[in-house]
Amino acid sequence: MMKIAPQEDGLIDVDQTRQALQELVENHDGKSDDFKLRGKILALFKERLGQGRKKAEEMLFEDGSGILCAIRLSYLEDCLIRLIYDFATTYVYRVVNPSDSEKMTVIAVGGYGRATLGPQSDIDLLFLLPYKQTAWGESVVEYILYMLWDLGQKVGHSTRTLDDCVRLSKTDMTIRTALLEARPICGEQPLYDSLIERYDKEVMQDSGSEFMTAKLAERDARHTQQGNSRYMVEPNVKEGKGGLRDLHSLFWIGQYVYRVRKGKELIEAGVFTAKEYSRFKRTNDFLWTVRCHLHFLTRRAEERLSFDLQRELAGRMGYASRPGQHSVERFMKHYFLVAKEVGDLTRIFCAALEEDFGRQAPGINRFFSSIPFRRRRKIRGQQDFVIEHGRLTIMDDEVFKRDPVNLIRIFAVADKENLAFHPDAMQLIRRSLRLITRVVRKDKEANRLFVKILTSRRDPESILRRMNEAGVLGRFVPEFGKIVAMMQFNMYHHYTVDEHLLRSVGILSEIEKRNLGEEHPLSHELIRKLDDRVVLYMAVFLHDIAKGRPEDHSIAGAKVARGLCPRFGLSREQTEQVAWLVQEHLTMSTISQSRDLADRKTILDFCHSVQTMEQMKMLLILTVCDIKAVGPDVWNGWKGQLLRTLYYEAEPILTGGHSKTSRDARLAHMKEQFVAKLEGWSKKEVKSYLDLHYPAYWLRTDMDSALEHAELIRSADKKGQSIAVSIKTLEFEAITQITILAPDHPRLLSMIAGACSAAGANIMDALIFTTTDGRALDTIFISREFEEDKDERRRANRIVDLLTQVLKGETRLPPLVAQKEKHKKRYRAFRRTPKVTLNNELSNQATVIEISGLDRPGLLSDLTRALSALNLDIASAHIITYGERVVDSFYVTDLTGAKITNVDRKQAIEETLLAALKGKTTKSQPV
Repeated sequence: MMKIAPQEDGLIDVDQTRQALQELVENHDGKSDDFKLRGKILALFKERLGQGRKKAEEMLFEDGSGILCAIRLSYLEDCLIRLIYDFATTYVYRVVNPSDSEKMTVIAVGGYGRATLGPQSDIDLLFLLPYKQTAWGESVVEYILYMLWDLGQKVGHSTRTLDDCVRLSKTDMTIRTALLEARPICGEQPLYDSLIERYDKEVMQDSGSEFMTAKLAERDARHTQQGNSRYMVEPNVKEGKGGLRDLHSLFWIGQYVYRVRKGKELIEAGVFTAKEYSRFKRTNDFLWTVRCHLHFLTRRAEERLSFDLQRELAGRMGYASRPGQHSVERFMKHYFLVAKEVGDLTRIFCAALEEDFGRQAPGINRFFSSIPFRRRRKIRGQQDFVIEHGRLTIMDDEVFKRDPVNLIRIFAVADKENLAFHPDAMQLIRRSLRLITRVVRKDKEANRLFVKILTSRRDPESILRRMNEAGVLGRFVPEFGKIVAMMQFNMYHHYTVDEHLLRSVGILSEIEKRNLGEEHPLSHELIRKLDDRVVLYMAVFLHDIAKGRPEDHSIAGAKVARGLCPRFGLSREQTEQVAWLVQEHLTMSTISQSRDLADRKTILDFCHSVQTMEQMKMLLILTVCDIKAVGPDVWNGWKGQLLRTLYYEAEPILTGGHSKTSRDARLAHMKEQFVAKLEGWSKKEVKSYLDLHYPAYWLRTDMDSALEHAELIRSADKKGQSIAVSIKTLEFEAITQITILAPDHPRLLSMIAGACSAAGANIMDALIFTTTDGRALDTIFISREFEEDKDERRRANRIVDLLTQVLKGETRLPPLVAQKEKHKKRYRAFRRTPKVTLNNELSNQATVIEISGLDRPGLLSDLTRALSALNLDIASAHIITYGERVVDSFYVTDLTGAKITNVDRKQAIEETLLAALKGKTTKSQPV
């Protein structure tokens, strides 16, 4: 058993507790089975358990060691179980002369068997019997379990004989793994010894390859279930990639195949160096620290670092804010660096396994490559690298010392030859990182090779990711090193900053290889016409390089680009282009989503910023890569359509052509395509329908949506329906689209938003159109709730039913909103300063109200209701949600169609909307 430090005895006084138990029995005239006595015993154990856990939490705050806390809690549990067992066998079910069948051993298995226990972890117990169960054994087991359950503990348990354990271990890998860490708590020691002896001889013998293959497959399945990335912004500390379970898996395999019982024995086995084992212990301790704090904080077996817990954990663990980085972001960066180290240790460990057992367990080889074993062969033009077993490796251990540029060159060779890395090469790379000095960073050949890797036409993302995982990328580009494992504390970004940048490069590469044509047709077309692809790749790689700094990351990033690009060999003109793209990388997405693209002033202002067609082409592709790399549910076809519309509106102005002519031509082309796709429509119906929409509709609507709208309106007209609704579920984008056709009304958007809020639906975006006959055609995008499409459609139908009732006046909205609207717990973790601005310079026809702040259910309903109460006419609305942050833009006029210019009225509007943003009301806003 693991040794316990002397100070841990302060968790519980075993002798005093045993004496207290004896006194309780004596005070009940020795009637140990008395019901009242059991209640007092239970109260005593509850008191000791509570005191011990409290002490363990205090000690965690004192020394900050999670592994020590886990050991202490395991020790506390051991003491309680021994006390319960001793009491049961001494007082309740005492046997004076026990036979061989009336013996048992209580054994800790699984995680508890490692002598580590989280504050709310399950207690996994094996009640080991020499032979079949007896009445005595059954009674003792039942007494122990009921006492633990009554203490509020979660107990996983099994009662088995020696033969059962051996037999089941041979066929059940879960049982085999649990027994691997079996540890005796109390009872018959010889019985435990017999189990270990038989387990070793009859189960473990000659089954190492089977166990390794099963554990690696189990790990892969777990990673897939958890998102298959160690850089998810709400990671699972136990089960996620780079979490505790990965370390446990390594140790399980190490115990099994190297026959070790202690971690440090892996050094003697040649698996880890002393330094690497020190990293193993350090990462294990940090993850246990996070897990113990998480359990203590939530008072439950919570393993997921959700947003609403991250800030509190950062405070508990002593992280402080720094300029440009909140305390929670510093804490999470530390977490992701540790998760990255777990990945490094996994590769080192598997390299040792492959070296020692690869031929016996081919399943290990897939961790590195599927290429079969082949003899060592040379690479043409390379003296320092060779191919071994189908993978790139080093000629000898001195290759990086002889020429440190080889630390970059090896990745360029891997890219050129399309080779995976041999584990020996990766191990030596990590051990040689100190050779990447200022001299290497300034070396022309090293920088030329890096740019070649970045702009590769093969798979630059994979090579850059291997460089990052090996630590080379952060050393060679220190500015990149600063954002490695950096988390952005918001619900919008799904990955760390470095992971986001690498994914962006990968998406750019896929666009250039013409693999994303259906999603990004314009980007596919434009990338072939670029004058300089190097500039674009560099801008994509650097666009978020300055995250975490006090100043605006776009402006700071441009400064970083101006410093780095000359080092990479770019010309002055190329450097300025990269710097401009980095500084403006948010411009196109912001304008396309938050501005009225039918307003000529919007387009002219955008053209003034962009200046040239070449810059607009690159900016559009950069914008696509940026949005798409944020997360799997961020990009959607509507955002693509808005970007294309902005591009096409700006193109004739930037090329010196006539905007009006081009616009008319595009309108005509859109209508021609639309008409060609209609089926079963008469010429009269077609003409009437084309006249139904204003030009803005045709410019902002994609073809599929236009055809769906046409069928919706045509069907409603034939049936004489004043209100019609259609539903479209978008599984990949995790969005459900609801289109509403209804008589136009100043409060229509407010009613729609209120109905959605009442139904518990969160509006992500909204698109508003008015037809020439006085009807509104509004499309709202709500976040998806169910994975299955049929379930999501049922939910959408319920929303539509409520919405229809509200629009027909059959249901009063305010009570429903008040009843349903609740703050989501995870939103409370974020702090966003509410802001309202009125701008008369962004449009020639309307006042643009920009509203930003913390999103919440019912916010859009409150804002639109406030605008209606202020007698403002909403010409267009642009709803953007960046995770927990909402940025809404409303183009409004007064009831006469004029802008809002009166200073007092502008101030009243700002105050009213600020109050609505905060969930309050003002005198100018009726309740």
